Amino acid sequence: MTCTFLGHRDTPSSVEPILRSILIDLIENQNVSLFYLGNQGNFDRIAQRVLLQLKENYSYIRFFIVLAYRPSLKNCSDKDNNTIYPEVLETTPLKYAISKRNQWMIDHSDFVVTYIRYTTGGAATSQKIAEKKGKKIIKLSDF
Repeated sequence: MTCTFLGHRDTPSSVEPILRSILIDLIENQNVSLFYLGNQGNFDRIAQRVLLQLKENYSYIRFFIVLAYRPSLKNCSDKDNNTIYPEVLETTPLKYAISKRNQWMIDHSDFVVTYIRYTTGGAATSQKIAEKKGKKIIKLSDF
């Protein structure tokens, strides 16, 4: 099973313990072992930090940072081997790259963990898309 994340750039670090508990439950009880996350804001950084910590106890889990923008060759290195740049973004105008990347992550996931506080913006719009697609959504704002 696969999980992705949607949240605001300004997500407070206080969500980290709740996120950790939810991810442990997904790993242990829902057989989630693959995670996709973005790299645009604090929610993505928190999710990545928690996944790195959990990997110490759950060595079989994998996660990939899904890039919204094509990386330049000069910025690539061996440490970037856990990144994905979806082919669909090759022809996507830069203005729509983040929303298209989010849609790709939703399409390739069974679960979507969100931290949405505002009813407008890219994260809220992406959550609505996930709901329409019938994805299993776990809202951190409910905890």
